[in-house]
Formats: sequence, C-alpha cells, structure tokens
Amino acid sequence: MFEGMTKWIIGGFFLLTSIQSLAQHLSLRGKVEHRGAGVSQCLVVLNDSLQGLTDRQGNFRFKNLKKGRYKLLVTHVDYKPLVTEVYLVSDTLLTPVILEESKYELNEVVVKDKRGEQTKRQYTFNSDWVNQEFIRQNLSGSLMQTLEKLPGVNAMYIGSGQSKPQIRGLGFNQVAVVDGGLKHEGQQWGADHGLEIDQFAVGSVEVVKGPASFLYGSDAIGGVIRVNPTPPPALHQLNLTYTGALMTNSMGITNALVFNMRKHKWYTDARVTFRDYGDYKVPTERIFVYDYEVLLPKGYVRNSAGQDRNLHLTVGRVTEKWHHRLAVSNVFNTSGFFANAHGLEPRRVNSELHDQSHRDILLPSQKVNHFKALFHTERDGEKRQWEMDLGYQINHRQEHSAYVNHGYMPVTAPEEGDLERKYFKQVLSGQIKDKFSVQNHELQWGAQYEFQHNRIGGWGFLIPAFEQHLAGIFLHDKWQINKEESLQFALRFDHARIHIHPYQDWFPSLGDEKVVRVEETKRNFSSFNASLGWRKEGDYWSLSSHLGSSFRVPLAKELAANGVNYHYFRYEKGNPDLDPEKSYQWDAGIRGKGKLIDWEITPYFNYFPNYIYLNPTADHDYLYGAGNQIFQYEQSKVMRYGTELVIKAALTKQVDLSFNGDYLYSEQLSGSKKGFTLPFAPPPSGRMELTYKPWTSTYFRTDVKHVLAQNRIVPPEKKTPEYTLWGMAAGTNLKWGKQPLEFSVQWTNILNTRYLNHTSFYRLIDLPEMGSNINILIRVPLSLAI
Repeated sequence: MFEGMTKWIIGGFFLLTSIQSLAQHLSLRGKVEHRGAGVSQCLVVLNDSLQGLTDRQGNFRFKNLKKGRYKLLVTHVDYKPLVTEVYLVSDTLLTPVILEESKYELNEVVVKDKRGEQTKRQYTFNSDWVNQEFIRQNLSGSLMQTLEKLPGVNAMYIGSGQSKPQIRGLGFNQVAVVDGGLKHEGQQWGADHGLEIDQFAVGSVEVVKGPASFLYGSDAIGGVIRVNPTPPPALHQLNLTYTGALMTNSMGITNALVFNMRKHKWYTDARVTFRDYGDYKVPTERIFVYDYEVLLPKGYVRNSAGQDRNLHLTVGRVTEKWHHRLAVSNVFNTSGFFANAHGLEPRRVNSELHDQSHRDILLPSQKVNHFKALFHTERDGEKRQWEMDLGYQINHRQEHSAYVNHGYMPVTAPEEGDLERKYFKQVLSGQIKDKFSVQNHELQWGAQYEFQHNRIGGWGFLIPAFEQHLAGIFLHDKWQINKEESLQFALRFDHARIHIHPYQDWFPSLGDEKVVRVEETKRNFSSFNASLGWRKEGDYWSLSSHLGSSFRVPLAKELAANGVNYHYFRYEKGNPDLDPEKSYQWDAGIRGKGKLIDWEITPYFNYFPNYIYLNPTADHDYLYGAGNQIFQYEQSKVMRYGTELVIKAALTKQVDLSFNGDYLYSEQLSGSKKGFTLPFAPPPSGRMELTYKPWTSTYFRTDVKHVLAQNRIVPPEKKTPEYTLWGMAAGTNLKWGKQPLEFSVQWTNILNTRYLNHTSFYRLIDLPEMGSNINILIRVPLSLAI
C-alpha cells in the first residue's frame, strides 16, 4: 500500500513540475525602507489587483507579469502611503522605496481589508483575516466570542469568560487552533473546556473555513483558527502600551501591558494580562432546572466569576535572510460553574453564602494552566523560503466539586476530596516547511510530528491515560497558469498511533473486587488525502473552487470513555473499533468588487461516510449512579451543506453598510438517528452593521443580529426560539498633549433581550445568555527612538 502511495506522490510531483508556460513572464522586485532599515508587513498593491506583503527585511516580489505600465501602491499603518509608476519591459529590480512617518490618525481599516484579500489569495479555500484593531473594536469576554461576528463562525459559550470555536457547525476536535505555527493542544474534547488563548496577546487571526488537513493534519477537518504573533517592532524603537478594559455586566476589569523593543538585529516582546470578572447577569430572576425552580436574585448567575493571569515573553533575531523567534507563555484561568446546576441536577447550595459576594469563586470550579514554549526559525530567499517550528506544551486542568458518593463509591471522601477530575497533558511537536518556485509553479512540501503524553487524576473518571503519536507529510503545488488564473493541487499522508492505558476503580464495587473500566488498547491509523483547487480573478470579480478530502483520528474519549459525565448527567461509553473520521468537501467562492458595493458568496457541500457521534441508547447504568442513560460512540453517514453571504456597500464617503449571513443544513443518513441533524447545529443567522466615519480615526456604529429558530435537533437537545439583538459602538483616537490615546465603547444587547444560544454549554438547562453589557476600552501607546 505504501509503495503505491509513494508512486502517486512522486508521479503527481513530476507531472505538475513538468508543465511549461508559453506566455511571457516578467518579475518585479523591490525593497521598502525607512531610515535605511527594511519595513516588514507593508501592503504592496500593483494596479489595484495584485498585492502582497513585504517580508521581514522589507522585500517584495511579483511574478508572471506582462510588459506594460503599472501603478505601485505601498501602505503601512505607521507610514504615509506611497504611489509610483513602473514601466516593465524586462525583469526589474527597483531602487529602495522610502516611506515617511505618518500621523497616528492613519486609517488602519483600509489596510486591514486589503490584507484580508491577500490572505484569501494564498489558497483556494475560503478564509477571513482580522487584526488587533478588529479585536479591540469588537472585544468580548473571550477570543472566540470576539470572532463570532465573522460569517460561519460561532462561539460555544461557557459562561461569560470562556468559549471554544465552531466553524460551519463543526467544533471540539474537528477544528484545529494553530498558535505561532504549531497546533494548540488543550482539552478540546470537553464541552465545558474553553480555549486557552489570550486575545490581548494576539497579532492577527486567520479563520480558514472548511477542511485544511493537507496543511495541518488531523483535527483540521472542519477548519482552522490560526493565531499569528505580532511582527517584530520597528528598528531602533522602544514601545510601551497599556490597555485597560471594563465590562459592566460582570464588572470585569482587564489590565494588559506590552513592552517591546528592537536594537539592530535583536528584539524582545513582553506582555502581561490580568483579568478579573464577577458573576454575570441574565435578563431573568428565575429559571427551572428539570422542573426545579432556581431563583437568581437580580439575575446573577451564581459562581460564574473568574480570573485570568497571563504572561508572554518573546526574544528574536532578524537578519537579511533569517528570522529566529523563541516565545514562552503561561496562560492561567480559574473560574466557577453555575452552582445550581452542576451536572444538570439541581444542587442544594448555600445560596446565602454564594450571594454574599459576586466576585468569589466557590465550588464547583475549574483551574486551567497552559504553558507553551515555541521556537520558530525561517529563511527568506529570493526563490526559496524555508521554516521550522519546535514546541513544548503543558496543559494542566483541574475540576473541583464537592464529593458525592455514587453507586459503590465510599461515603468518606478520598484525600483530595474536592478534586473531581485532573488532566495533565504534555506535548512535543515540530514541523518543517520548504517553499520554492520552478517556472510558474510555487511548490511547497512539509513534514509534521506530534507526541502527546496524557495522565489523569481525581475521584471521578471519564477518560483514561494515554499516549499518542501523529506524523504526516504533504506536498502542495500552486500553478500560476496566467496573471488571472491559478490551479492548486495537494497530497498528504498521515499515520497515528494511540496507546490507551488500562484503568480500574480506586474503590471496590462487588466484594473486594475493583471493576476494570478500560482495557489496554493500542490502535494504529493511516490516511491518504488529496485536494484540488482553482481560482480565477478579474478586475472586479473572482471565482474559486476547492475539492478535497480530510480526516480526523478518533479521540481517546471516543475510543475508551467509560464513566458518568455529570455536566450532562449521562453515562458515556467509548467504542474501541472506531475508524478515522473521513470527510469529502467541495466549497466555492464567488466575489464581486465595485466602486460602491463588494459582495461574496461561499457555498459548500460536505459528506462524511463515517461521522463519529455520541448516540443515546436504551440502556441505563446503575453501578455508578441512579440509572443514568448510556450514550455510546458510533459512526454514521452524514451530509452537510450551506453558504455564507457578505455584502459591503459604501453609501457615501463617510457611511458604510454591511451585511453577513450564514446557513447550514446537516442530516444523518444512516444509523439509529437517521434523518436527524447533528448536535450543536447553529441556526441560520444574519447581521447588519451601519458605520459612520466623520473623520479618519473616528467611527460610530450600530448593528442588529437576527437568529432564526432551531427546530431541527438531536435528543436530548431542545428547540431554540429565534431572537434579535441590537448593539452600538463608537471609537476615536485622541491626543493628550503629544501622547496619542485610543478610546472605544461597545454596547451589546441594548434592549436586555432574554434569549437562548443553541450552541451554549448551559442551553440544556434553559439558562439565558448575558443581558445588556457595555465594554469600555482605553489604549495608551508610547514609542521612543533608541
């Protein structure tokens, strides 16, 4: 089998590299400088159609050009735009393009949008790109709640300060999160487990919709959240930036401080974020949990407070061709769970004790610490780019709750009586990528490896300890047929090995015997995938299409779970015979660009021959509880299709109107739930936004979001009614003497609407989402020449 695959890979490589172009292909190269030093991350636009970003040394290059006159535009958020003309008759190297410093009020929004277009041109799958400005202007309680304004992107809420990503209805381990080049490894399988990423330390975020397994491997079957670091600071410059934020609903307070500097070839960047938030409020003072009335005085959700303590340190070295970066971070969060509904059973809690303070964190609660050390090195040559990443991660998660003996569990609590579950994960990972050009082909190959070491603890049990190895290689070819049209082809092979350790109860069940919950299991998985993409661009339109396969390795939870999930009050059992999840997807992009209106439609179709899902059975467990229903992992055929729509209109020079909407339909085609949809399927939604910019650095915005009812559900899900939310925001850049200041305010859920979020962790107990809230942000940047 491997010999046949090797022939396919080698054959595909030589077939694509042997194609010759008959057209004339000229190149244009140049360098952008300021005070003799190269300027990175400049947007270089040629004839308002072709565009790219300068590299670490300020270099840029355009290929496959025809003879003629071109307009060259260079922009950067810190410098004045520069426009010049170039007449091309042969391969040309321009004299250095010199930029002048700009005032602080330079319009960043234009640059942001154009960089987003550049990101979409890199591959044929659909993607969105946002920068720090977008995050500040749309700031919410967590990174994914902030990104939820993008079409096709949803946040799976876990209270007010935690969430996890969902792209086109797929979440958990079906969406990969890549931080600094390597896959972020937390405990993504848990519905109550958030994403350990500090949004105040993010440089930019790219959201890839649809399968991206050929670049990132397993877990990218539904899409990728790619978190990019901030670029190195300007040469001979020291920056100190303070950001403060206030969230009125939970009285959340955030203080973030950034210090970075660059002297000659070396630079450093240090960041610290402290965030404290109290119990959040919902627009009701009474809910029913399984027909049991729970009072919420003044709408406070008991024990939903939390704290974040995050540290980041980066040291790097930049030369003409090399860039080395070592980044170390530690993200720590402690937060409470809603005290009256831990495990979906009404709890007898000391309401008086909880209601004395809305900022303390009592039981039940969770503590998560994520340590990460990433080393990145890259070489930028004229015709070849090479990069390598090495990483080490530790994810330590503890879930605390009052000890309750179930089944044969002893009445007396063990030594650490409130430690219900502990998960300790260590990850070693690495990758290499090599990109080079042959004629009009841009070829890239890469190899990746990851090793996971997982251990468990606590008096509760759900998944066993395990080790996992993942390795993959890929080949990608972008064939630039002509200036307007390109074809992309990718091949990837992956192999995975998982070793699941046996587990037996720490207490006797029948006589002196301890029940063996999990037998030792060793599984190997292999997968071969391919994709084909096409893109064609005109002056005012573009078309793209992408067809490919992707895969996902079954989780240890899916293979070997055997315990009560008290968050959902059910007994979950794994299936050691599961196959890797396979997906085939087609998606397309149809885009139009005019003087007043830009629009984009991105339809997709997705088929799973063996989708992994948790199936409710007719059996019940009486050994570890009072008859919890047993849910077991199974596989079935699944069909999914949908689309996103984006329209942006410039009504006047100062007024913009935008709309984005998304629709998803999913159906199980086989198995006991044939005809049903999939869990956590987001309903159709639309968002409209009106923005007024009287000056370059000032904006006023109002928006409305309407979400349709979700009546297609999978038991034990409940139907979710439709709702409408109104919001507004404003922001400006000010000067205090010579000191620039950035100020913004955002008011969400203005009407204090009571609504239910279908993808929220607390949806099953009918707990409404956060009520009216005002976010206030102030940013104080200070820069000095050194």
